[in-house]
Amino acid sequence: MQKTFVLDTNVLLHEPNAIHAFCDNMVIITEAVLEELDTFKKGNSEINVNARAVSRELDKLRTKGKLTDGVMMDNGGILRVERNHRDVKLPPSWDINKTDNRILQVCKALKNKGENVYLISKDILERIKADTLDIIAEDFESDKAPDLDEQYRGVRNVYMSNDSLNDFFSYDKLKLSDVKLINEFGEKISNISFIPNEFLILHCDSNINQTALARIDSRVEYIIGLNYINEHPYGVIPRNATQRFMQEALMLDVSIAPLVIIKGPAGTAKTFYSLAVGLEKTNQYKKNKEYRRILVCRPNVSMDEDLGYLPGTEKEKIAPLMRPIMDNLEILVDSNSNERYNNESELNDKIQELFDRKIIDTQAVGFLRGRSIVNQWLIIDEAQNLTPRAIKAIITRAGEGTKVILCGDPMQIDNPFLDSRSNGLSYASEMMKGSPLCFQITANNSDCVRSPLAMEGIKKLK
Repeated sequence: MQKTFVLDTNVLLHEPNAIHAFCDNMVIITEAVLEELDTFKKGNSEINVNARAVSRELDKLRTKGKLTDGVMMDNGGILRVERNHRDVKLPPSWDINKTDNRILQVCKALKNKGENVYLISKDILERIKADTLDIIAEDFESDKAPDLDEQYRGVRNVYMSNDSLNDFFSYDKLKLSDVKLINEFGEKISNISFIPNEFLILHCDSNINQTALARIDSRVEYIIGLNYINEHPYGVIPRNATQRFMQEALMLDVSIAPLVIIKGPAGTAKTFYSLAVGLEKTNQYKKNKEYRRILVCRPNVSMDEDLGYLPGTEKEKIAPLMRPIMDNLEILVDSNSNERYNNESELNDKIQELFDRKIIDTQAVGFLRGRSIVNQWLIIDEAQNLTPRAIKAIITRAGEGTKVILCGDPMQIDNPFLDSRSNGLSYASEMMKGSPLCFQITANNSDCVRSPLAMEGIKKLK
């Protein structure tokens, strides 16, 4: 039986091509959704761009016939614009002029006609209201990553014989086909599917205290040692295996590792390490300076609506968003924790010098659209608050010699229409898994180094 999918406005603003994601079924755009799209068509934010993209696509389909009668799409589905159904009764307390309720009226009307109706919305409360009307309601799933526990982590524990581990220590390289791998129970494993550039913690099966850090090469032929395990970028010393993996991925040349994805909870040094290595790589006093500058971008869920109305220049408008970056720079520009804050003015001058000399620049993510970013160290902080479409736009902005670092925690999302599966960071992690140009690291709660209190908060405050 053909299904009828009624799309909410937030689905189209999230993914303008959503109308083509439902195969040969019926796709309904309500009059209320068209009106709401019209309110978003002006502006330069992502949702404004997406609203215009939807409008263009509907206009293209309009050439095939009258949308209110339904037109055939290339995938065999039918798109139809449905007028209001004001005569359909809703609970008396519901405001029938509210867009969400007008969409639900259409759903109920189509169901009353015998259609197999599904409401597709990213609004949880609207899906709950649909349940009260016995209307099936679902989130838009086509660009969702797996559940968080099943997402690619970029790091794997591997157990091997004492002889194999000693060979690794001797040669710093092992051919995968020659290594006898076992699991933690001592059982031989012959069917491990390694991922290109996957990091490994090698364990000796007969001595739990004997371990080594390594990674899979891009062709999945060898286990190789880390090149930068003894480096201290910008004076920073890695505190655990996760930070050593971060350091390796970040320090590798852009020709080998142009994209690095770092996921994990707060306090695991994702942004801190990205800045530290970036400062090392853009050091003005080094002959082998690799990048022109560090460009740090952060999304903000309210940016699209109110950033343009804030007073001041572009830099002054985004300054509140960049305060966490400044906090990290305070630590990096003065490594003496005992005297760092004795002279706040001097500390601020050191940070300001980085900006005055164009070593670091900051921008809101929305301002990256249309740019080609060449030979820069590009950090996208809090990337979990971006949509998959926005992440794609950012990665495709990277020009020659630019290294892109995506940092964030998929469990801390402020965007009301994203979750741990639908956010851009998780999407990029899953879609780029296996790319020879991408390195990934996922930190654990135990990797928190911010403070004992932060660590305790991660463990206790669920």
